[in-house]
Amino acid sequence: MIELTEGQELTLTGVDGTPLTRVRMALGWDHNPTAGFIASGAPPIDLDASAVQFAGGQFFDLAFFNHLATRDGSVVHLGDNITGKGEGDDEVITVDLSRVYAKVETILFLVSSYQGHSLEYIHNAYCRLVDDDDTELARVTITLGVRETGLVMAKLSRDGSGWKLGAIGTGIALKTPTDSLEALLPFV
Repeated sequence: MIELTEGQELTLTGVDGTPLTRVRMALGWDHNPTAGFIASGAPPIDLDASAVQFAGGQFFDLAFFNHLATRDGSVVHLGDNITGKGEGDDEVITVDLSRVYAKVETILFLVSSYQGHSLEYIHNAYCRLVDDDDTELARVTITLGVRETGLVMAKLSRDGSGWKLGAIGTGIALKTPTDSLEALLPFV
């Protein structure tokens, strides 16, 4: 496993050097029990994982809690966790890289707070990429101090006949990926 920091990239290949064809982006987080309130028992924070596809530098398709799969079926959101409770991954998006429409060159992975909470109120948050054998290929950790309601975690980019993962880790003001698709363009 490689812990990626902003700007780092990783070519998505198996141990034998062949390009990977299927990956999963998993999001996990724990709710900070004070979540900005003086007393404990604050309501859970609902984070959402999203994957947004771009072709020719323009929005193409997306998968998130309200639209679970892209039209070509290559990107599928496996369900919404509204609390972050429990161990392990809280939301998962699968990507069948071999089925991604040929014109799509970038897939952005986002994390956003549906209720508009600042990401300052979460902890132990991460985004990780795993292969079909459940081998963790890379992890991006969300550090405390992200004041925005969203975060562009990472992107998948076509790299010849394969794909590469690039860490971004930049805060962005949105609650759902459809709030401002234009705001995502600088990351493509």
